[in-house]
Amino acid sequence: MVVLTGGIASGKTTISDRFAELGVPILDTDQISRELVKIGTPGLKAVVEAFGARIVGADGSLDRQALRDIVFNNPLDRERLEAILHPLIEAEVRQQMQSLTAEPYCVVVVPLLVETGLFPDADLVITVDVPEALQRSRLKRRDGLPDETIEQIMTAQASRSERLARADIALDNTGSVEDVCKQVDRLHTDLLRRFGQPE
Repeated sequence: MVVLTGGIASGKTTISDRFAELGVPILDTDQISRELVKIGTPGLKAVVEAFGARIVGADGSLDRQALRDIVFNNPLDRERLEAILHPLIEAEVRQQMQSLTAEPYCVVVVPLLVETGLFPDADLVITVDVPEALQRSRLKRRDGLPDETIEQIMTAQASRSERLARADIALDNTGSVEDVCKQVDRLHTDLLRRFGQPE
């Protein structure tokens, strides 16, 4: 299992998209998490039981903003949510991996790998590395968030040094999209060799 992680606005999507273009299956834990709390799922039922009807929208779907408002500044509530979702996410990823028998490897995108401790048995951890000042400027440009909100998000995530300490490979994404895609291409060649398929 190859895990891709990185802080917010570091360029994980650009890199996972490049892996996908090269034919590598991508399992995105953010997307899986959304699937697990759709209307009628056991995941949504468990979250509603924990946090109440205030997190349900008029159409019966999860009100993500309401849930985010509850857990963002409350570590105990965040831990309670993680205790519900993380086992479900990990189980779903492992189940989907079982069906990937033809591919030499897949990439599991786990934005909060360091924070959650998910997938400690990963064969390889790739961290998208950019200076935190660049994360802030990209986040401001991308989402138009105020500086205070950006600092709250950055503070809630692992530091750059913590992510690098967990990484087996760091991809430098301070340059152009073309630059980082070339790094991915070279890494893909190495991973094909490592996981048993000739180029």
